Amino acid sequence: MGSGKGSVRPFSRPTLGPCWKKVSPGRQGRRANMASPRWLWCVCVTAAVALLLVSRLPSASAQRKKEMVLSEKVSQLMEWTNKRPVIRMNGDKFRRLVKAPPRNYSVIVMFTALQLHRQCVVCKQADEEFQILANSWRYSSAFTNKIFFAMVDFDEGSDVFQMLNMNSAPTFINFPPKGKPKRADTYELQVRGFSAEQIARWIADRTDVNIRVIRPPNYAGPLMLGLLLAVIGGLVYLRRSNMEFLFNKTGWAFAALCFVLAMTSGQMWNHIRGPPYAHKNPHTGHVNYIHGSSQAQFVAETHIVLLFNGGVTLGMVLLCEAATSDMDIGKRRMMCVAGIGLVVLFFSWMLSIFRSKYHGYPYSFLMS
Repeated sequence: MGSGKGSVRPFSRPTLGPCWKKVSPGRQGRRANMASPRWLWCVCVTAAVALLLVSRLPSASAQRKKEMVLSEKVSQLMEWTNKRPVIRMNGDKFRRLVKAPPRNYSVIVMFTALQLHRQCVVCKQADEEFQILANSWRYSSAFTNKIFFAMVDFDEGSDVFQMLNMNSAPTFINFPPKGKPKRADTYELQVRGFSAEQIARWIADRTDVNIRVIRPPNYAGPLMLGLLLAVIGGLVYLRRSNMEFLFNKTGWAFAALCFVLAMTSGQMWNHIRGPPYAHKNPHTGHVNYIHGSSQAQFVAETHIVLLFNGGVTLGMVLLCEAATSDMDIGKRRMMCVAGIGLVVLFFSWMLSIFRSKYHGYPYSFLMS
């Protein structure tokens, strides 16, 4: 067919080229560089998570082991406390249950020397009060496993005494749940005494555990009071026909003087604080009857002071009688010399005791 006007051309189908464009090598490199940091970041995050999970596995295992050890300790202490409120410990038990962690409980330990050959009278008295306190806590309605009572005897745990550099007994120390005992965790026995009530107050200060001390009934006091009243009643009944002795000024003066001497010597302080009778060093065997501090005293010390006050009083009475008596001059001179001697001697001894307790006191009389 010709290509003139009016001719029809055959239909030609267009050819389809590729649908993507050719990418230059530079653009491919930039895309590869952008994908590389993402890949490294994913790897680092995965490794960090894996390390975190792996590191927590031993920690959780150690925590479970720690809880098991603590549970065993508490169970052992509770079992012993149910049998005996004060747990007797040797060196191994002390190191394992008191010194070694973990602990979530306090232990009040009494270090003592109760064997007969130690001859520690104070240790026996302190042990009786400590037993009363531990029994009061054990049978209290507020009893928990927050606090335990233990005892270390010198003959059963001398290595413990050496470890703590301890050279005296009895001594009370509070071992807290965490950390080492502080200075206030050692009970001031010479100042407070060893009565159960005083130790209970100290425990309340250190552990916030209040213990109500319940003492076993003691019938000695009521019996002695009843006996005294019976004696007085018997004397009044026998002398019922003559009651003049009740108006005897000398008798009432003597009774009042005895009461004053007892109070001024410190008997009431002993009744409140409950100090030991004396102190014996378990190593040297030396016995102290006079306390070296002005803040405390021994029972024996009050007896000595009572004797010295009585001697000074007797000397003053002799001097008064020598001045006012109607006896002959020779007897009055003897009474005067005896009175002066008693006053000088016992006052000098009294002043020496005062100097030994108040260090630095400058004055003395006959004796230093």
